[in-house]
Amino acid sequence: MADLFPVKRALLSVSDKTGLVDFGKALVAQGVELLSTGGTAKALRSAGLEVKDVAEVTGFPEMMDGRVKTLHPVVHGGLLALRDDAGHVASMKEHGIGGIDLVVVNLYPFEETVAKGAEYAEVIENIDIGGPAMIRSAAKNHGFVSVIVDVEDYAPYLAELDANGGHTTYKMRQRLAQTAYARTAAYDTAVSTWMADAVGGTPRRRTFGGTLTQTLRYGENPHQSAAFYADGSSRSGVATAKQHQGKELSYNNINDTDAAFELVSEFDPADGPAVAIIKHANPCGVARGATLAEAYGRAFDCDRTSAFGGIIALNETLDAETAEAITGIFTEVVIAPDADADAVKIFAAKKNLRLLTTGGLADPAAARLALRQVSGGWLVQDRDVGRVSRDDLKVVTKRQPSEQEMKDMLFAWTVAKHVKSNAIIYVKDGATVGVGAGQMSRVDSTRIAARKAADMAEVIGLDAPLTQGSVVASDAFFPFADGLVTAAQAGATALIQPGGSMRDDEVIAAADEAGLAMVFTGMRHFRH
Repeated sequence: MADLFPVKRALLSVSDKTGLVDFGKALVAQGVELLSTGGTAKALRSAGLEVKDVAEVTGFPEMMDGRVKTLHPVVHGGLLALRDDAGHVASMKEHGIGGIDLVVVNLYPFEETVAKGAEYAEVIENIDIGGPAMIRSAAKNHGFVSVIVDVEDYAPYLAELDANGGHTTYKMRQRLAQTAYARTAAYDTAVSTWMADAVGGTPRRRTFGGTLTQTLRYGENPHQSAAFYADGSSRSGVATAKQHQGKELSYNNINDTDAAFELVSEFDPADGPAVAIIKHANPCGVARGATLAEAYGRAFDCDRTSAFGGIIALNETLDAETAEAITGIFTEVVIAPDADADAVKIFAAKKNLRLLTTGGLADPAAARLALRQVSGGWLVQDRDVGRVSRDDLKVVTKRQPSEQEMKDMLFAWTVAKHVKSNAIIYVKDGATVGVGAGQMSRVDSTRIAARKAADMAEVIGLDAPLTQGSVVASDAFFPFADGLVTAAQAGATALIQPGGSMRDDEVIAAADEAGLAMVFTGMRHFRH
C-alpha cells in the first residue's frame, strides 16, 4: 500500500451544504470527477459543475422516497476494493465497478430534528442509513479512500491535495477515518439515546458521544490532559454560551460555571433577580434581591473570602450597576442569559474576566442523564430534578413556621440540591448566610456553616451573625439531634429536611424543646 494515493473520483451527499460549492469547484480544479445524489447534485449543478448521478452509475433509480439510493454493490465495491489486490481489481473490472477515492457525507440532521421536538415519525425519517454505510466502508478502506464527515475538514483536505499533486497521504486518510468512525458512533448514540427515552425502561446497552469543542490546557491539575466535548443538545448552558472576552476556559472553569448556571437557573426571573457565586463546584453565596446588584451584594456577603476567584451566575441580563459591583474583586467567570452594552464595556477593562451569555436559562426540570466513570464501567442515573412545593411539606413540630420561614426554607432547599453532601444551608430573607458542604458528618457541616457566618459578621461589622433568625436546610435527614441543636445554638428558628431517620422522634422532640419549627420534605438531595 502506497503512502500517497490519487483522488480521481469523489461521491458527495450532504445535508449540510455549507461550503459545498466551493469544495466541489476545488475538487474539479484538481481533475476529480464528481458523483452525487438528490439535493447535493442539484446544488453543485446550479453552480455550473458537471455532476454524475449515482443512479446513473448504479443503473438503479432512487426509490422509496430516497431511502434506497447508495446501498448498491457498485457504490460499496468502489469504496471497499483494495486497489493493490489483484482479485479485487479483477472483480471491479468484471462487474464494471469504478473506484471511489473520496466520500463526503455529513448525514441527515437527526440531532437537530430531535432538538426541535419533532414527532416520532419525523424523527425516524431522519435516521440516515446509506450515509453511515458509505462512511464506514470508506473509513475501513482508508488505505486508499478518504472520507470527510465535517465541513471543518474541507480546507485541510484541499491543502493536502495541493501539497501532494492531487494525492493524499496515508496519515491524512487515517485521521479522517478516525473522525468518521467517531461521527457514526456519536450519531448512533444519539439515535439509541432517543429511542431509549421513547421506549422507556433501562436499556441493556448504553452509549455516549460528543464532539470536541475545545482542547484544554490541562485538567483539574497541570499533569492531567483534558478536553471539552459537546453532546449536541441545544440546552442553554456553558456548552452553548457565547464567550465575549477573556482567555479560554479551563477544565475547572467549565465545571464550576456549569454548576453555577444550573443553580441560578432554578430561580425564575419572574420571581425576581437571583445570583449564585460558586467556588470549587459548591455555592459560597446565593441570594435574591430587588435588583440584580442587590442580589449580588447579598450573595457576596455570605462568604466574601471564598467568593474571591469564583464563578458568578445571574438569572437576568447583566447590567452596568451589577457589572461595576462584580469588578470590585477578582472573578474568573460571569455567566448570564445576556449582558447590556454598558456592562460589556465595563468588563472589557478586566481582560482576564470571562463573560459568557447563554440566551436563556437552563430548564431545571428537563430530564437528563448524569454519568460517572468507575473502574470497569459507568454509573448512569437521571439528573436530580426533584422539587418540592409548599403543599409537599409536612410540619412535624408543635410550632408552625411563619410565612417568611416557609419562603426561606423552600429557598434553602433549592440551594441544598446543588451543594455537595453532607450539605447544610442557613438562609435568611432570601439569601444564604452560611453554607456547609462536603463534610463526612452532618453536624460538622452545621458547625462549619455557622462558623463561616460568624466570621463574615466580623468582616462586615455586624453585631451578630446572620444565622440569628435564619432557617436551615439539610440535604438528608439528621441521624441524631446534635446537628439540629448546633443549628439552634447558631440562632436558627426553623429547619427543612427529608425526614426518615430511625431517630426522627428524637430529633422532633429536640426541635420542640428548642421552640423550632421543622418540616419534612420526604425527598433527599445527596450530591456526591
